[in-house]
Amino acid sequence: MNETLASWIRESKRIVFFGGAGVSTESGIPDFRSVDGLYNQQYDYPPETILSHTFFMRKPEEFFRFYRNKMLFPDAEPNAAHAKLAQWEAEGKLTGVVTQNIDGLHQKAGSKKVFELHGSVLRNYCMRCGKFYGLDHIMHTTGVPKCECGGTIKPDVVLYEESLDNDVVNGACAAISEADMMIIGGTSLNVYPAAGLVDLYRGNRLVLVNLSSTPQDRRANLVVHERIGQVFAELP
Repeated sequence: MNETLASWIRESKRIVFFGGAGVSTESGIPDFRSVDGLYNQQYDYPPETILSHTFFMRKPEEFFRFYRNKMLFPDAEPNAAHAKLAQWEAEGKLTGVVTQNIDGLHQKAGSKKVFELHGSVLRNYCMRCGKFYGLDHIMHTTGVPKCECGGTIKPDVVLYEESLDNDVVNGACAAISEADMMIIGGTSLNVYPAAGLVDLYRGNRLVLVNLSSTPQDRRANLVVHERIGQVFAELP
């Protein structure tokens, strides 16, 4: 166990966790950027193009083919990192989880104060009438999912070219700026504007847990280059 990290957690009262794809990959959800060998045989466009607002509007059939195949993992279960964060929140030590992930695993583990910067695959809305649809509806339809009113159903996921939800961003900003400890895990911190939120932290317990180095490593008070699930499983 990293004793410095463990002691900081014991002493802190307002921990905020900021996480990315690396938190979900340990639950068996691949990072969509890690394109596999079959990818180019199946799709004519790079993932970032398919997951853009323009592409969604112009080629919705192709968007949903990729989306159902590469973005939806309904059987995924929370891992040790999700569980530990939920535990700290229940103990009154953690004041918020800020996540770039869209899989809902933090809530599945029991976390309640979750700021989903990029939305969630669990929520879907008709673009015409606003009616809500759950993940099951998307999973059990083919082609472009339609509402009973005839409108197209869109996942409540922030696509490229779309802006983040103001209420979510404001909540995340408030939590980070008031935190006495911030743990960043499973993210390269290369995706903006989300990565810019880290600059709001003013404390002296900035911890980075990531397999590879990030642009913020130099600024951090503690850097741990290990798998996040393994690190969290050993913490108090």
